Amino acid sequence: MVSRIFSPEAAAASFRLAALANALHTAGARVDVLTVSEPTGAAPTTHPAIRISRRPVLRDGDGYVRGYLQYLSFDVPLAVRLLLTRRPDVVVVEPPPTTGAVVRLVCALRRLPYVYNGADVWSDAAASTGAPGPVVAVVRRLESFALAGAAAVLSVSDGVTERVRALGARTVVTTGNGVDTDTFTPAGPRHSEPDGAPYLLYAGTASEWQGADIFVRAMTRVREQVPGARLVFLGQGSAWPRLRELAAALPGGGAGEDAPVLFVPPASPAETATWLRGARSAVVSLRPGQGYDFAIPTKVFAAIACGTPVVYTGPGPAGAILTDHRMGRVAEYTPDAVAEAMVAALTTDRDAAQERRLHEWVLENRSLDAAGRRGAAVVLAAAAP
Repeated sequence: MVSRIFSPEAAAASFRLAALANALHTAGARVDVLTVSEPTGAAPTTHPAIRISRRPVLRDGDGYVRGYLQYLSFDVPLAVRLLLTRRPDVVVVEPPPTTGAVVRLVCALRRLPYVYNGADVWSDAAASTGAPGPVVAVVRRLESFALAGAAAVLSVSDGVTERVRALGARTVVTTGNGVDTDTFTPAGPRHSEPDGAPYLLYAGTASEWQGADIFVRAMTRVREQVPGARLVFLGQGSAWPRLRELAAALPGGGAGEDAPVLFVPPASPAETATWLRGARSAVVSLRPGQGYDFAIPTKVFAAIACGTPVVYTGPGPAGAILTDHRMGRVAEYTPDAVAEAMVAALTTDRDAAQERRLHEWVLENRSLDAAGRRGAAVVLAAAAP
């Protein structure tokens, strides 16, 4: 298994890969992981059945392996590591496409099959953030190259399946995405603000294509109807500097404890669950018209697994899922419509029965363990005889 991100880094990719590794081990496979050194301050991760090989890597100013130089600092040494490692039966590779391209070349030399973990379509995401045309073209070619050489591609949704097929993938299996239903559960401690103010929570990465600024823009209207209410961003992302600028410009904005918008550094999954349980609602968005309308953000399922409803705005299937199963509110992507949904969430109490119902839906439909088992079956089928 090859990835520039792995546990203990708190990210959807880390959780997904750990579930896949555990499922492969349970099925009788020996799993070796080639990844990066833990971020500063993170506790080393060990697993009795998974061998993890770590190497230093460049990180950005926030401590993440994010950016082309950072990716290359992993990809270039990876070619040597993968050439020298004991011959595996199959390789599983996590994006970005640069890593996928390296794996395809090395696997071709060693005549090994590989499985591409298609959780996102990186070239579409690059286009949606306004990257220059030549950059998008290069990313798309690398992504097509990596996808076309894979024995199989694991996809998290029907929308991703359709896109990776269009980009050249031959065999694609929709395994779905999900969350750790042992960690993200209604049972457990709940965060509360020191002054008891109700809050809405955006948990996870906030990039430009997600358009989370819509929630900040709605906060003036929200506070007019729910004085003292807060919007909390828990995580990180390329959009954070702009979100901070918008938040500082709000009435009462700034870094004080009574500010309408708070920014909290990334937290462990267990701590994130504490924040989710304490929130009146989670908020999740996708910016329309970015060419990424097929995505279903994993943060939706993390919230409802904790029994917390979701305010969702944007295109794609997530809105229909929430509406069909009465798990939150869906709003048009405008500040007024989003503010109305946020106010309704802030002024609506929920009970234990509702929380259990939401968690049980995730258990049945979006369990990370189930997604890991489906992915493991594909990987084992692709393994060289």
